[in-house]
Amino acid sequence: MKLCMIGTGYVGLVSGVCFADLGNDVICVDKQKDKIFKLKNGKIPIYEPGLEELVIKNHKTKRLNFTNDLGSAVRKSHLIFICVGTPSKKNSNDADLSQIYNVTKEISKHIKKFKIIITKSTVPVTTGDEIEKIISRSVPKKLFSVVSNPEFLREGEAIRDFIYPDRIVVGSSNKKTNKILKTLYSPLISKGATYLNTSRRAAELIKYSSNAFLATKITFINEIANLCEKTNINVEDVSIGIGLDKRIGSRFLRAGPGYGGSCFPKDTRAIVVTGKKFKTDLSIIKNVIKSNENRSKILLKRVSKILNNKIKNKKICFLGVTFKANTDDMRESSSLTMIPFLSKKGAKIYYYDPTGKKNEFKKIKNVRYCNSIKSACNSSDLIIIHTEWNDFKSLNFKNLVSKKNFIVYDMRNIYSLEKMYKNRIKYFGIGK
Repeated sequence: MKLCMIGTGYVGLVSGVCFADLGNDVICVDKQKDKIFKLKNGKIPIYEPGLEELVIKNHKTKRLNFTNDLGSAVRKSHLIFICVGTPSKKNSNDADLSQIYNVTKEISKHIKKFKIIITKSTVPVTTGDEIEKIISRSVPKKLFSVVSNPEFLREGEAIRDFIYPDRIVVGSSNKKTNKILKTLYSPLISKGATYLNTSRRAAELIKYSSNAFLATKITFINEIANLCEKTNINVEDVSIGIGLDKRIGSRFLRAGPGYGGSCFPKDTRAIVVTGKKFKTDLSIIKNVIKSNENRSKILLKRVSKILNNKIKNKKICFLGVTFKANTDDMRESSSLTMIPFLSKKGAKIYYYDPTGKKNEFKKIKNVRYCNSIKSACNSSDLIIIHTEWNDFKSLNFKNLVSKKNFIVYDMRNIYSLEKMYKNRIKYFGIGK
């Protein structure tokens, strides 16, 4: 099939490349000329394991192309995927849909024969209705169909998630459209993915509800971890104990710094706004947001306690600063709260991340990027394992740190409390 992906951010690029790898002809569109130039030359704007190889492979076979010409791409394609950003508005928690609607207006100028317009971007309920209204102002309804087809890709695991999805959700009541999309996804359905056809509004809400529920699980186990620290219980035992219940499941029950990234924070806020719009109080999600926003403060209090309230002039090392492993995404990472706070308290911060130096810390006093784990850890008083990169899972801290009396605060519970004590390393975990 001939596909057009509008937006070469995380969703558009990964989805476009994977569709091309399944044998489709894909044109990825972006208004940023430098971005398209780089993609044509195999340079990837995001960090995602395996993506670069797939881009180069499919671009060589000419199944994958990149352009700034939206009109030409729309005219050449049967299916048009809208994959532009829907960030939170600057002065409110509502989703900013300006990019969605601007793209929709552009698409409508180039529809001369039947097209399927598909929103892959995460959008609030009724967005599809508005897209349909915009297009129908200048295009007969028989020439287009508007569909909601949300993505469920995890950063760092996106390619695998695309190829082996739990489910494929298609929101459309149009039988012809549904048949075409089922054919498009047939290679994934044959591998075991469940194909779910719903109303368009239901598909939009499925995406928001999924993210809100996963954010709730993360926040729940973080609050239980707080209780474990006060009652001398290991939160990992609790996680296993409740996760073995098939009604609950073990995934997303890992205590840590709290959720971040491009999806959970903005989507939980946006669904609350949607609830308000339809006069529905989503009190659970409201409290999840509040608890997660407070998470960094709780962890910083513990850092202060670990250092006996003596933060000034202490050398603190952060291993990893991104919100999770296998991504370079810094959006709403807890390190963005922790590092500036500790710097203001007079600490000297050294950090290492496998994805390199971060612009977010450039102007913060006493914060230095190190190009190796050893140089970051070397003279530290406190090592904070902030992100669960594989690089940090088998470290010999005594060989890394020149000081004798250093402390490890493991915010991902990578290491065993017992083994660290056996090695005479002062160690703290989350919920322990």
